[in-house]
Amino acid sequence: MEQDFGTNYRCRKCLTRDMAGLEDYFRSLREYIANLNEEIRVPAALYEERLAVCRQCDLLLDGMCRSCGCYVELRAAVAKRACPWDKWVAAEDGTAQSRQ
Repeated sequence: MEQDFGTNYRCRKCLTRDMAGLEDYFRSLREYIANLNEEIRVPAALYEERLAVCRQCDLLLDGMCRSCGCYVELRAAVAKRACPWDKWVAAEDGTAQSRQ
């Protein structure tokens, strides 16, 4: 599904990093994630695994979770965070599992 935002078209089921035309708007979010302290951030592979789960979720809308209102990219980056629907769990040691 696409929605018209002036001259920009975007997918309503995208992550913020996939939204064309809104790059500057979400740059600070991505910079914040990139600069998270290593002690609280999940490994890159686990981050991508979590995002893959979120991309398949019906609750993803415009990069946000309609269940809790978070930006899923930020929630997925933090080790102690979990999906509000238990589709992926908090990582205590960086080895969290998905619950698909």
